[in-house]
Amino acid sequence: MTSLHSRHINPLILAGLDGSNWGLSDYVKRGGYESLKRILNDKITPEQVIAELKASSLRGRGGAGFPTGLKWSFMPRQFPGQKYLVCNSDEGEPGTFKDRDIIRYNPHALIEGMAIGAYAMGITVGYNYIHGEIWADYERFEEALEEARAAGFLGDRIMGSEFTFQLHAFHGYGAYI
Repeated sequence: MTSLHSRHINPLILAGLDGSNWGLSDYVKRGGYESLKRILNDKITPEQVIAELKASSLRGRGGAGFPTGLKWSFMPRQFPGQKYLVCNSDEGEPGTFKDRDIIRYNPHALIEGMAIGAYAMGITVGYNYIHGEIWADYERFEEALEEARAAGFLGDRIMGSEFTFQLHAFHGYGAYI
């Protein structure tokens, strides 16, 4: 596959995934949760995480492609009130299938990314909004959340650290009733 700019794109997020190898054990075999482990075990500071993200030039998957590290740096870490991390997996753009494919084929990558983002921004609670018409994918994400909680990748004192992050899924059915 090539982009509109004729640069080769390697399928990093969905590489080697076939729909049956989405679970926690397969994700861990592929190196999943190693970045979160490294951050917490090596006591990498949130500022260092954001600096590394800025240096990587990672951009959001939305239409604007906004630099992720820059966006994370805008969060006022010392804000005294509760902060929330929200992922919009609504997939409301016409003809797009990026959100459902990540949830369907690699949900733990999304969970790990949200946990790292929460750590970097000083957030303890997150929500992933999943479009109500992709119910099976919502259920898969819920199952992945349970796996991550049971393994200590989500919840209180993640992997024995001081970091706490509670992540929840929310589906769109009934949201406007």
